[in-house]
Amino acid sequence: MPKPVTSVAVVGGGFMGAGIAETAAFAGIPVVLCELPEYLDAARERVESSLDRAVKRGKRDAADRDSALARITVTSELMDVAGADLVVEAVPENVDLKTSIMEELDGIVADGAVIASNTSSIPIAQLASAVHNPGRVVGLHFFSPVPVMALVEIVRALDTSDETIETAHAFIERLGKQAIETKDRSGFIVNFLLIPYLMAAVRMYEDDFATREDIDEGMKLGAGHPMGPLTLCDFIGLDVLHAVCNSLYEEFKRDEYAPPPLLKRMIAAGRLGRKSGRGFYDYAEV
Repeated sequence: MPKPVTSVAVVGGGFMGAGIAETAAFAGIPVVLCELPEYLDAARERVESSLDRAVKRGKRDAADRDSALARITVTSELMDVAGADLVVEAVPENVDLKTSIMEELDGIVADGAVIASNTSSIPIAQLASAVHNPGRVVGLHFFSPVPVMALVEIVRALDTSDETIETAHAFIERLGKQAIETKDRSGFIVNFLLIPYLMAAVRMYEDDFATREDIDEGMKLGAGHPMGPLTLCDFIGLDVLHAVCNSLYEEFKRDEYAPPPLLKRMIAAGRLGRKSGRGFYDYAEV
């Protein structure tokens, strides 16, 4: 039987963490959103701005926004997550950072609480090794932007218990999202298939085989994709893609997962995609 989730904590107030907190709050669940002190105001503003956009677009009304905001507590104290039934780790895609957070959470939350990671590529078993009861650790891979995207990958590690998986499914269903279940290997389902496609587009552009516009239009009009691969790279974030590529290549040692040199150069130049104002395209006025 799934454990009831009456409260949620999210560790990490970036785009993913803030989106997870917002979505849980809209589902009527009290949320503690934990972020470092220097990023606390940005995390709070991120949630508020997203909620305001939802109201302006007519997807939510002002009363819903205010109710959701009232359910979210933003804090810089990790101990404040202690009472949560489910904690989602959503810090940057760095294995050492994520492992240290999992180890800290293990000593803070109740023994019966579920600990989830929102990693997009790091093996859950590796993160679960930092927890004394790895059966309560599960992967919950949300997609960006979380309030809009309907899919969540539930990742079962070697020791993840059936009860934890059932709790994860019930939680995702309560959020109004669709869950798919996958075994624990780097990339899971979506990124295992998506990354080679995106990197092939980057290499094509890097080799000056076609313009960025024609590459994107080709996949939009020829394959029915809602956006082209280079636009999608910008949307995801080139730094995030680079981390996922490295994780996949480390696990499988296949050339199609290796990040092209152009990706590294663009990251070094601060061209991370939409979030930095410039990637393969210019978003200065977006």
